[in-house]
Amino acid sequence: MTTTNAPMTVRTPWHLWVVGIIAVLWNGFGGYDFTMSVTQGEAYFRSMGMTDAQIAYYDAMPTWMYAPWVLGVWGAVAGSILLLLRSRYAFHAFALSMVGLIVSLIYAFGLSNGAEVMGSAIYMQFVILAGALFFLWYSWMMMKRGVLR
Repeated sequence: MTTTNAPMTVRTPWHLWVVGIIAVLWNGFGGYDFTMSVTQGEAYFRSMGMTDAQIAYYDAMPTWMYAPWVLGVWGAVAGSILLLLRSRYAFHAFALSMVGLIVSLIYAFGLSNGAEVMGSAIYMQFVILAGALFFLWYSWMMMKRGVLR
């Protein structure tokens, strides 16, 4: 009887590729939106149909809010890519992204009049939160099952 100490290889489930591609597309748009918001500003906001009050809200955003915004957006983009690469660091990147998103939500709902200014568009923040929670949970489950290395 021979025994080997070789590690068992966990097969990549098909759904990892589906979730990973959706994550890259979803969070990639977040990266595009961030880049356009920072580089094009008002012109981009107007092309997205934002009102004068909404544009003024973004223009008045304090400089410190860029840190959680960057962390939220680019953490999610990194997490998506790392998920496709089957890296356990995908979970960590999604967790950092969640921290950024939570700080952004605290600012929008508690420290500013974001909910009032954004009107019904503010509900998109809950869609983003749901997606972020799903990707965080999914990466944790894949890490726990040994799919992510």
